Amino acid sequence: MTTRGTQANETVPALDYTASLPTKRMAAAVLFFDEADRLLLVQPTYKPDWELPGGCVNSDESPRTAAIREIKEELGLTVTPGRLLGVDWVPPRQGRTEGMMTVFDSDALSAEQIAEIRVPPDELRGWAWCTPDEEVTRLSPLLARRTKACRQARASGVTAYLENGYPIP
Repeated sequence: MTTRGTQANETVPALDYTASLPTKRMAAAVLFFDEADRLLLVQPTYKPDWELPGGCVNSDESPRTAAIREIKEELGLTVTPGRLLGVDWVPPRQGRTEGMMTVFDSDALSAEQIAEIRVPPDELRGWAWCTPDEEVTRLSPLLARRTKACRQARASGVTAYLENGYPIP
């Protein structure tokens, strides 16, 4: 679209209306399971609760591309995420803006891939395979709800839509 300038034949590009719209914080994570159906969690150095591997989606980056990048940065692995398991809208809270969180599935990691896992010591203390009961004690309540819903979505072959970790039918 163009707009007319002051001269008869002069045109200038119209301002991109979408540039004036609100933006949201966004993150992407990947669920990795072992043969015993335990989930891989990482332990950040900067907060008490454990997390799913993943992180912030950068400007002009897709959630899937962010997941690939974050898994390389956090675990040292090059993986291709599977299908989208869930999308979670998180309302604003003290110290945080609202956000959209995406969670992808993954194939089981091979023994070779597990042996290659390396975490950045300035960002992560370590990682562990966790049962659903251990997830509840290690994850924040919000992330425990999101993870449970994404486990259920994985088992049923659907994609979950969540708000603050709660499934919305």
